[in-house]
Amino acid sequence: MERKLALKVDDLDNVATLFANDITDGTTVEVRDKKGHTEEIVVHGDVPYGHKIALCDIAKGEKIMKYGECIGAASQPIHKGDYVHIHNLDALRGRGDL
Repeated sequence: MERKLALKVDDLDNVATLFANDITDGTTVEVRDKKGHTEEIVVHGDVPYGHKIALCDIAKGEKIMKYGECIGAASQPIHKGDYVHIHNLDALRGRGDL
């Protein structure tokens, strides 16, 4: 069976980037970090290659961290394994209204 991988780049990250195709609802992925730790997470929903999944539950308004940087805030509650993208993430940079 082909291993489905996701990477957590920084210790501060609460999302991981998928490096696998055919990730559909219920797929189990192996999340790896730079220290060699691994965790299996069940994905909720269909997630394209190169997109993000939540590594933990994230409350509405909580910062989304990727590469050790804040990339936005949760626009709704996000559960561990959920697809994280524009449907549940509000960008905080370059908006001019904040």
